[in-house]
Amino acid sequence: MDPETAHRASICAMKNGLHPCYDTVKDDRLKVTLWNKTFSTPVGLAAGFDKNAEVMGPMLQMGFGFVEVGTVTPKPQIGNPRPRIFRDVGNEAVINRMGFPNKGLSTFKENIQKFSTRENRPAGIIGLNIGMNKDQTDPAADYCYLIRELGAHADYFTINISSPNTPGLRNLQSRENLLPLLERVKEERRLTCNQNNLPPLLVKLAPDLDEAQQEELAQAALDSGIDGLILTNTTLARPEFLPEEFRSQMGGLSGKPLTQKSTAIIRNFHHLTKGKIPIIGAGGISNAEDAYDKIKAGASLIQLYSALVYHGPELANQINQGLLTFLKRDGFNSIEEATGTEKTKEQKCA
Repeated sequence: MDPETAHRASICAMKNGLHPCYDTVKDDRLKVTLWNKTFSTPVGLAAGFDKNAEVMGPMLQMGFGFVEVGTVTPKPQIGNPRPRIFRDVGNEAVINRMGFPNKGLSTFKENIQKFSTRENRPAGIIGLNIGMNKDQTDPAADYCYLIRELGAHADYFTINISSPNTPGLRNLQSRENLLPLLERVKEERRLTCNQNNLPPLLVKLAPDLDEAQQEELAQAALDSGIDGLILTNTTLARPEFLPEEFRSQMGGLSGKPLTQKSTAIIRNFHHLTKGKIPIIGAGGISNAEDAYDKIKAGASLIQLYSALVYHGPELANQINQGLLTFLKRDGFNSIEEATGTEKTKEQKCA
């Protein structure tokens, strides 16, 4: 089945109750407290799966501790022409060039409100991933508008400036562009959100940053006072081992080929920020070992998406069970205790 058709069919099935439910792994060692919020497990669903906030409940019922929905833009947009999703089954990889297709703020907000007021809604943290419309010449205007309209419904916001499929978006990944953007967004939050419960602001970055860019953005993150980073989005890199027909597709690559690249970025940012900014690790996580590597590299929480295509809906619980095994093996009493404990080459030599 065409990947996008398969995804849409899955969303429709879940909306109609045709989905598996698993008891979330309950263990205090898995709990993570950030931004005055308690995540029951560190395993979350990355943005992109539920663009219109349609199936938050079903995904929480599959064992995820938190779900990030979106990317939403103020106006509806159809995204790039189809086909725009491609699979490489042998390497458990995906390339997409979606271009933020979504039904826009109105539908997204309505779905969030219905979920928030639902009786017996599944427990879990809901993050809102926000982006700019393709034709917007003032990106901050779109981000501020979404903060204003959705602030009452967000457990946290993710400012997506790292998708490779919206022209000009990654240009925001520079100090000179990022700091003014965050200043306007933070001011909008101050003016329009509940001062007693301000939603944290996170920034999602790409894995294709060189060392100088990483240093610049790490310092910008510290200077801006943002609450967290999501590392990383998809990559434009194309490893040589990928089949030629797949490798030649335009768009962002995700899945197993991204695993090491994203972990290296997490490790570097954790070091560059001296662990002062919480990191959500994403990119190529398909098992507990991948997740644990990112946690030890400096991620407080982790997210996955592409691996669901190849490993199915039990994956979140399988990773949580595996994390408990690794914590016990290494003598850690919690995920929080294990975060950032990976020894650097310098420490190993010493």
